[in-house]
Amino acid sequence: MTMHNPPHPGEFIHDVYMEPYAISARQLAKKLGVSPSTLTRVLKATSGISPEMALRLSKVLGRTPESWLAMQDKYDLWVARNTVDLDGIEPMDFAVA
Repeated sequence: MTMHNPPHPGEFIHDVYMEPYAISARQLAKKLGVSPSTLTRVLKATSGISPEMALRLSKVLGRTPESWLAMQDKYDLWVARNTVDLDGIEPMDFAVA
């Protein structure tokens, strides 16, 4: 089942952890052991969650690293489905190949 407009992990981090608990990007970046600019790129959805970041987020915020990566994958696939033009793409006919 496809999700309708899934949140980017950065949006999720902001809405679920930072805003309700009044955590600044600098505070969270320090806890994660990353630069504030690195975290800001994730929060602004200009960078995705890497496996390394997933491990850091798991340790600091909870959830499994796999869940952080799955959230990123769902977001990336949703974006691709809404931007990639597949009109000229045809399935491979393996009977002919």
